[in-house]
Amino acid sequence: MSVDAERECWELRSGAGVGPLRFGMSPAAVADALGVSGPQARPGGPYAQEDFPGGVKAFYDAGMLACVALDAVTGPQVFLAGFPLAGSDLEEGEQFLLDHAAEHGNCLLYTPDDSLSLTDVGVLLRSQQVGTARLTRPLFVKEEWLESEYFRDHLPMEGTSPRPPASETIRVPVSPDAPTSGWRRAASP
Repeated sequence: MSVDAERECWELRSGAGVGPLRFGMSPAAVADALGVSGPQARPGGPYAQEDFPGGVKAFYDAGMLACVALDAVTGPQVFLAGFPLAGSDLEEGEQFLLDHAAEHGNCLLYTPDDSLSLTDVGVLLRSQQVGTARLTRPLFVKEEWLESEYFRDHLPMEGTSPRPPASETIRVPVSPDAPTSGWRRAASP
């Protein structure tokens, strides 16, 4: 499935934010950076969440921006090493993260919903169902949330689509020299 080539492109700032948004911004500063007077909606949930035009969702911790989620189709595009993080085929996106981690020594993490994250880059790929396709929906997360077992196990789950049942998986190191915190999924023997 192709995604509109005319979408806005944002720059990833590892650990600092994405596009015009920086972790630690107030809700008013986020709206100002996005060029709007305020959010379209403020859904409930465990985190203060604001939904903005253009497929952007902001999540706050103690009143400060901690996570940004981009819609797979309507959100801005963000590239990591030339790979489009928003709206790509989910399996291709996950393989890209695995390959990128192996090449650059990034730490990988699977969250409880089986989403894959590069923790040291602050990128988490979630699944978004669009028609019959499962596309990547990136979340950009402040480092403290990915380093904390509590926060990473409670990352915003809105908009995720359940994965089809998978065969049993085991966790194996990305490479023989990889620290035990870097894992990848492998089929059971």
